This record gives sequence, structure tokens and C-alpha cells, in this order.
Amino acid sequence: MTAKIIDGDKISEGIRKNLKKRIDGLRKKGTEPRLDIILVGNNPASEIYVNKKMQSSKGIGMISEVHRFSEKAKQNEIIEKIDELNADEKVHGILVQIPLPPHINEQAVLDSISPEKDVDGLTACNLGKLVTDERAELMFEPCTPKGIIRLLEHEKIPVEGKHAVVIGRSNIVGKPLSFMLLKRNATVTICHSKTRDLKSHTKNADILVTAVGKANFVTGDMVKEGAVIIDAGISRSGGKVVGDVDFEQVRKKASRITPVPGGVGPLTVAMVLENTIIAAERKLRF
Repeated sequence: MTAKIIDGDKISEGIRKNLKKRIDGLRKKGTEPRLDIILVGNNPASEIYVNKKMQSSKGIGMISEVHRFSEKAKQNEIIEKIDELNADEKVHGILVQIPLPPHINEQAVLDSISPEKDVDGLTACNLGKLVTDERAELMFEPCTPKGIIRLLEHEKIPVEGKHAVVIGRSNIVGKPLSFMLLKRNATVTICHSKTRDLKSHTKNADILVTAVGKANFVTGDMVKEGAVIIDAGISRSGGKVVGDVDFEQVRKKASRITPVPGGVGPLTVAMVLENTIIAAERKLRF
């Protein structure tokens, strides 16, 4: 068996075409969707991610702006800027590129974003709504998990009744994705750095998602024949951007697999844009 490669670039291209039409519809009603991004420091990976978001937003005709702060910026300076953007009626989406420098309380900064503009879905308010399903119609789902679900839906991969194993328990990917899979009636196992005998869990996975940022972390002997492999990890190895999965080994056993780059990443960016457009559409309704 050789796995079918899930082309995230192609899927995201189709999503962006649809989003462009929605932007055209909003313009006719006098609304220009706008995304503002906070970037702190000079993290090379963060620079790349922000550039991709800016390019993609401009590519579909969305207004976007980056607000840059030095590595030594104080937490209150960043929150003051977020407060300013919260109050700006022209701004629909606010995104803080993480990680932030260690002297800054990351969650405190994220929680200063108004929930209705939290297009990354990482405030305690939106994460809480995800867990409880409370007022789900006003919730923003975190972009990487939302992108993963969209990949599964596009590929018509059934989730209900399947055993999904998620490696990683971050608030960005692992935890929210687990709740989103549970909502779709999967049986979910969450693994992390303290999990004993990781292979015993991963080999039972119908759907295996990994998001740990370690090159070649998931090897062929850890995967069940015919499993669906979603690689949401990213790191550098040999001067190249790679995922968590030993791609060449694992693709020989899996039925579907996402590459890195070109798999989950483009969908994450597309979901940022989609959430921003949703924010603009909601503002017109309420």
C-alpha cells in the first residue's frame, strides 16, 4: 500500500476562491473585511507564517496590516494596541502571532482580544465555547484544528466511530482538535510527552494526528496499515522544513497522508481568512 497524498495547497486554493466571492458580496454591502496581526520579536518562523497570512489575505482582496513590536516590548504595550484594535470598527479580525517572548504572559495577551474578533480562536472565551458547545454559532474554532477537520471532510474520510489518536496537548492544536473530533463522534486518545509506550496507542489509530515539532518522530512501525496520517508538526532538518512524520516510511503503510510543507499549513492560513470573513458577516447581522 502507498498512501494517497492529501494536497493541502489545492484544497486551500478552492477555499480561497470561495472566500473571494464572499468578500465581493460584503463589499457590495459596504464592508471591507480586515485582519490585523500582532508580531513581537524576530522569530524567523513567525515571520514566515505572518508573511504567508499577509500574502494570502491580499490575494483574495482582504485588507490586512501587521503591527510589529520589538523582542523587548512590554506586555502592556501589546495589550494597549489590542485594545485600540478592539475599539476600531473597521477591524474584524485580530491575530497575535505566537510564540511570544518568555517575559510576556501569552494567554493574558490572547485574552485581551475581543472574542468576536478572535479569529485564531485562542481566547479562553472561544476555547470554552468549543468545549461546552455554548452559543457555538458565535464561536471561532482554532485555525489549525479547523483546517484539519476541513481536510478530513474534503477527502470524505469518516470520523464517526473511528479511533483518533492525537499526539500533542497544546491549546493551539491538540486539545481543541480532540474536542472537535469528539463532537463528530470519534473515540479520541490524547498522547503527550509523559505517555508511556506511545507506539501501543498510535498503532491502534484509524486517524493519527501529530503536532509536536520533532522531525521523523512518527516512524513506520508506529502506524497501523491503512491509517489516515495528518502531520501538523513543523521543524527544520537538513536545511528543509519537515513534519513530525517519517514521510517515506509511513506513506508505505497509510491510506492517506499529509505532506509538510503543503498539507495542513495552507489550510491553517485559509481558516484565518475564513474566520475573518465570518467576523465581518456576523457584524452585519448583529
